[in-house]
Amino acid sequence: MRAAGPRSSAEALVYGASAVFAAVTAAVTHLGPHRVWGTIAAVAYGLGAVLAARRGGGGPAVPALVAGGAVLVPLAVLVATGHAQPEVGVVHRSGAHLLEHGTPYLPPSELAGGGYEAYNPYLPGMALLGVPHALAGVDARLVFAGVFVALLAASARLLGGGRARPLLVLAASPLVALPMTVGGDDLPVIGLVCAGLALAVRDRPGVAGLALGAAATLKATAWPALLVCLALPAARGGARRYVTAAATVTAVGLLPPALVDPSGMAANVLWFPLGLADVASPADSPLPGRLLADLGPFGHTLALTALGAAAVAMGVSLIVRPPRDVRAAADRLALGLALATALMPASRWGYLVYPAVLALWARFATTPRRPEADQAAASREERDLCLVA
Repeated sequence: MRAAGPRSSAEALVYGASAVFAAVTAAVTHLGPHRVWGTIAAVAYGLGAVLAARRGGGGPAVPALVAGGAVLVPLAVLVATGHAQPEVGVVHRSGAHLLEHGTPYLPPSELAGGGYEAYNPYLPGMALLGVPHALAGVDARLVFAGVFVALLAASARLLGGGRARPLLVLAASPLVALPMTVGGDDLPVIGLVCAGLALAVRDRPGVAGLALGAAATLKATAWPALLVCLALPAARGGARRYVTAAATVTAVGLLPPALVDPSGMAANVLWFPLGLADVASPADSPLPGRLLADLGPFGHTLALTALGAAAVAMGVSLIVRPPRDVRAAADRLALGLALATALMPASRWGYLVYPAVLALWARFATTPRRPEADQAAASREERDLCLVA
């Protein structure tokens, strides 16, 4: 048995903390899908902590085992039993409604009296991820997860760095594993943003614009990324190609449903998320924007004003001191999204997955490879995979 080094000790600590988080989640949550995830994931993280501490953490065998136990197993259980967060049902319904009516949104007449579950606060592109369910019964969480993992791996490859192990640990962490298992609609947005940033820094502004434009048709949380990413091709003379591609994809994704039923789209994607609909959003985590909105009309206006001021300040910072590399761009975007999450009138803690994953991805994906370390890791990988098998 080989003594654990600094990396394996840190990894064991991460898995141990994750096991505690999962166990506490299972014990205190009132949400059934979260309880299932916490119960299964706590065991997987605990086993990962023991193995990482005792075996030096060599190769991807341990994080792969943890990913299987913390993501694949609970996801399979929840998909098989049909349990999920409400947003999964919203995406399923919107995909079917898009195919039948040309818009993913119910009209205002059908929203009245339907409660918050009748609303679809996502942008039209999200409904496309629900089409596989409408056509073949494929759970949207499988689509979310597949898109996210593929784009995360592709973005790291584009940057020419990023050893597989830390990215796998990130994907298996509660930060990603919990939302991927119970809901996960934010993950494809994050994946597209990561891909867009990587493409922009690799002097492929047109394709970067396509990726960011696609993200902007899924959720409004991607819109700040459009501006932050613009700073990268602008510094390399590719701003026009980036803007053209991003604007084209965004327009193609947003305009058709807006033309089919403009009032329905406005009621779902504008008035409901901004807290101006007849039904309150269930996104009610006690963050500053939500607490201000609960004070009444004046507090709600104050929250929107603060949100607008933060957006203006972020825009000014991009002009005064534009980011020049992936890490700087990801950090600037993470800061902007953290502020938006804190100040939105309807918000939840789960939205913090955006800044957290972006900041960590930018560091893991750009870590230079060391040939001698990779060769040693390869031999450890072969040994550990044999032991696990």
